[in-house]
Amino acid sequence: MTTAVSYLRTSSKTNLDGDSAPRQRQAIEEYAQRNGIAVVKEFYDEAVKGADPVDARPGFQDLLDYLAGNGARVILVENVSRFSRDLIVQETGHKLLQNLGYELVPVDAPSHFTDDTPTAAMVRQILGAVAEFEKAQLVAKLRGARDRKSRQLGRRVEGNHGYRVSSPELIREAKRLARKSPKTGKSRSLRQIAAELAKMGHTTTNGQPFSASQVQRLIDSG
Repeated sequence: MTTAVSYLRTSSKTNLDGDSAPRQRQAIEEYAQRNGIAVVKEFYDEAVKGADPVDARPGFQDLLDYLAGNGARVILVENVSRFSRDLIVQETGHKLLQNLGYELVPVDAPSHFTDDTPTAAMVRQILGAVAEFEKAQLVAKLRGARDRKSRQLGRRVEGNHGYRVSSPELIREAKRLARKSPKTGKSRSLRQIAAELAKMGHTTTNGQPFSASQVQRLIDSG
């Protein structure tokens, strides 16, 4: 049987006492029963706006941490607007989940994210163009900073290649901590890995533990 988690969201505190959550839960449960899916855990963001980035929502962060150490790979939502009301957030959030190997299913329109509609294609093209522009800007800024530093030192200063060069031990430890325990068969959550790395002295440049998404990138890095 396919296993899945459910995600519920209400946008304001006034909705918490209404029928929003029960309605969402019922729609997801009925879809799961019809399709032979076992919902193993529910995650709920209360009073979270639909335009908020998904990886900045407490409930959704807990969901990602749970999936990182669990066999479930499917996320069920009542409809697309429960995931996000903002089209850009929808596409970027769905892309994030795709990259992590998870499937997002709005139960009222299960093929929403798999249908290649003109609107979805346009948004992906816009996001791709924006990403390329931001990358080009960053490269130009870094090149300019290296050029200034080179002139100051009187020698050429080259950029590094991220943690693969500056801290290969960090990547090794992240990958080690992500492995399943040979005794229990369970994996640490991304937040647990971040906490363990922090204990070892591996933190961000401002001394904070890595976020779940940063830990995932460390694990996925070559």
